[in-house]
Amino acid sequence: MGAGRIIAVVVAALGLAVASPSSAQTTGSLTMGAAARATPAAAEAARTALPAVVVAAHVGVEGQRTRLTFDLTRPVEMRAFALADPYRVIVDLDEVNFHIAPPQAQSRGLVKTFRFGLFAPGKSRIVIELTGPATIERALTIEGGEGTPPRLHLDLVRTDADGFRRAMTERAVSNIARRGDRETLGPRLSPRVEEDGGPPLIVIDPGHGGIDPGAIAPSTGDEEKMIVLDFAKVLRDKLAAGGRYRVLMTRDRDIFVPLADRVRMARDARAQLFISVHADSIRGANENARGVTVYTLSDRASDADSERLAERENKADAIAGLDLSEEPSEVADILIDLTRRETRIYSANFARTLAGEMRQVTRMHTLPLRSAGFQVLRAHDIPSVLVELGFVTSRRDVEMLTSAIWRERTADSVSKAVDQFFAARNRGPVAPAARR
Repeated sequence: MGAGRIIAVVVAALGLAVASPSSAQTTGSLTMGAAARATPAAAEAARTALPAVVVAAHVGVEGQRTRLTFDLTRPVEMRAFALADPYRVIVDLDEVNFHIAPPQAQSRGLVKTFRFGLFAPGKSRIVIELTGPATIERALTIEGGEGTPPRLHLDLVRTDADGFRRAMTERAVSNIARRGDRETLGPRLSPRVEEDGGPPLIVIDPGHGGIDPGAIAPSTGDEEKMIVLDFAKVLRDKLAAGGRYRVLMTRDRDIFVPLADRVRMARDARAQLFISVHADSIRGANENARGVTVYTLSDRASDADSERLAERENKADAIAGLDLSEEPSEVADILIDLTRRETRIYSANFARTLAGEMRQVTRMHTLPLRSAGFQVLRAHDIPSVLVELGFVTSRRDVEMLTSAIWRERTADSVSKAVDQFFAARNRGPVAPAARR
């Protein structure tokens, strides 16, 4: 492995745990009055207080073997395992900062592409999409030395589907991606927020985040996860101003939150309205599409484009490397509960009010009210909408979405729609929403 020293490797079929001891202590000095010196331990503590940084990534191919390495500023603990449907390798590590550009679309060897980001508080993740089934031959952390930086090192070897399945059944660490990690994802909530009295509670859900960038603007490289987070923060501040509403965000920074956890947050908090914020993308015959679309939940999509969008958004957990093979069956029960007429009517009426207010200040899609089976809207007892603010595949929409002036104006319109929604609820039962 060159001049580097292997720190530690524990291999269990496709589950690999790697522990790295503290790096060699370094000395430093601190001038305080009479030139006092910091101890080596204090210097090391200061050096490791900030997250390590991934500064480079390399992919090499030799026959059936593909080697993937990530250069670091200091060693970190890591863990690697493989998942199927689609074939991918997951690398979990202590929180790091990524100072590398996203990889090019062109695949090399077994690596189709990879993505990276914050997965949970204190934890980062790299998801490596594979061109086919593979086993992890080696996964280890190497401590740098003699001009060689510390590295994460993975050797992947091509196999067939049967070989992959055999390796999966032998994996000693089962479902690492979900068990244990799920408890730390997203903002923490008290078990229940007071039910009666006080301002209404609204949950704002900025889509994607962390390891999952969402759609990426081809013209500028802007990522959906940051576009919608910026908008959600402005909307939060407007709704919370003056104490009219209590506001909870499913994420308030660049972090991944599973879809089911977003719904669970809203239900645990007894939210009275759920607004999920996204930015759309489209290719093909409709690639010139622009403007805002407001979606409500339906087990049958209103049109083919809406169905494709819901399928894409519902893949967020797989994109982030969650193993969904043991996903709870509660979704089926929730879909049955969605027949509750009152919640569906409230959702549809808020969608109509929201589209009407937003139309006053921004461009709307030619079909601004749609429906599809979005998993994030499946809280059966909370009126819920998903707002696509625009299309990142439209250069003009991207200019709009990244404008602070546009964010302020559009968030104002959403705030007005929320005011109307709760004013109508306080007046009593609502009439069924008109169909469009």
